[in-house]
This record gives sequence, structure tokens and C-alpha cells, in this order.
Amino acid sequence: MPLFQLNMLGKDKIQTAIDRYKQFETEDGYYLANSGGKDSIVIEALANMAKVKFSSNHNLTTVDPPELINFIRKYFPKTLIHYPNESMWNLIPRKLMPPTRIVRYCCSELKERGGEGKFCVTGVRWAESARRKNTRNIVEFDAYGSKAKNAIENRKIFLFSDNVEKRKMIESCIVKGKHILNPIVDWTEEEVWEFIKKYDLPYCDLYDQGFDRLGCIGCPMQGKHGMLRDFEKWPKYKINYLKAFGRMLEERKRKGLNEGKDWETPEDVFNWWVHSQ
Repeated sequence: MPLFQLNMLGKDKIQTAIDRYKQFETEDGYYLANSGGKDSIVIEALANMAKVKFSSNHNLTTVDPPELINFIRKYFPKTLIHYPNESMWNLIPRKLMPPTRIVRYCCSELKERGGEGKFCVTGVRWAESARRKNTRNIVEFDAYGSKAKNAIENRKIFLFSDNVEKRKMIESCIVKGKHILNPIVDWTEEEVWEFIKKYDLPYCDLYDQGFDRLGCIGCPMQGKHGMLRDFEKWPKYKINYLKAFGRMLEERKRKGLNEGKDWETPEDVFNWWVHSQ
């Protein structure tokens, strides 16, 4: 029995992902977004197995775990590390508030840069989010290149999920001006780890320390307990956030925006930020 059999197609999930790469390859090659996490490790290995042209890219956010950046530099030396025009510490005072679950300006400003006009590859998976499963196709793009264009014209079918009732045709859409392929969108976390172990792929040792996601230090999306765990492990980043909050308060005061907020000190902002997530 093949590894990760996908019942609807009767194909090995690995081969299915490889086929997706080959189906939409363009002359310019893919812009592969490598966060350094487990899903990125898999999509880069699959791109190599598919023998498609691609560049590997990591957007430095300035609040990345140091261990993660060291891992990328050691095991993905060809990955291009892109530095932002503005650090998180300057972004917070300019935005006049900390990033939150709802106001996630940090993602668009720091994490989702680059790839404009390219056919991008990400490690997004349905299993990560029920919302994603209900709103995202395997492929998202505005017609780009002959293969992508032919796929639309030929009404090529890709499964939206294993449930035949949710099958969808490829749709032409614009996602932030990018064309996106999610080759492992239908993989589970268990399958991701099985693939990593099967091919003996290196991964960041933070996973072995109990971290199940390797996002930005202090990311509100992980909730209060995750944020507090981050600041216990990386206390210098808490200090940097407090300094940024201090400059943010000065800027808010200068603009007359302090009314209605119980923010008098950087610590007030920090406590509100962590405990309101």
C-alpha cells in the first residue's frame, strides 16, 4: 500500500504533490516561501523531488526565534533571507498599537512580503485551520503562464477535500497579487512528520522542546500561555517589546490618542496585550 494513499485519486499523496508542482511549473520557476517550519521542510523536499525550478525564500521578521534562523542558515544555505525595511520594534510605534489576533498588521508588513508577480508555493494545510479548509482551494491564482492558463481552459479538477461533494474546479482569483500553489494542503500533521522521518530530513530542534509551531516570538495567535512561554524562553524579546511599547505610548500621547485606554506604562500595554488574547 503506498504511503499516504489518497482514496479519491487512488494515488500516493507524495506523488500527487509532485504532480501538482509539475502541472503549474512556469518558465520563471516557483517562489517557495520557506518559514523554516515542518511544512516548509516538506514542500522544499517535494520541489526537489519534482525537479522543478524554484527559489527558496525566507522573510525575516526581526522577531523570529534565533534557533529557527540558525537552522535555516545551516540546513538551507541556498534559501534567500530577505530583511524588512522596518523592524517590529519600529512598526509598533508607527501603528500605535500592538499586533493582535484581529489586527495582524505584522503579517502583511513583515511575513508576507515578496513574491509579487510570481507563482508562489506555501505549506498551508487544511488541517491547520477549519476556516482555511472551507475557503481555500489547492491552487489559487490569476491565470499565469501557459500551464496555469491551460488548466483553467481545460477545467482541470482538483479535490477540495476527500468528500466528493466538495470537489471544485480551479478558480481564477487574485490573492494579494500573487499566484499560490499549496501542494500539501490536504496533508495531516501526522503525514508531515511521517514524511520528514521517512526521508530523514533535518528539522529545527525547537519541535523537540515542545513547540508545535515556530512563528514569531510573542505571536498573539498562540494565545496567552504560548506568549508567556515565549517570553520565559527569550526574555530579551520581552524587553524589546516593552521598549517598543514605551515609544508607542509617546507617539500616542503626541497624537492625543490616550483617552479610553488604561495604558500609562509599557507594562500596562504588555499585560493588556498578553491577557487579552
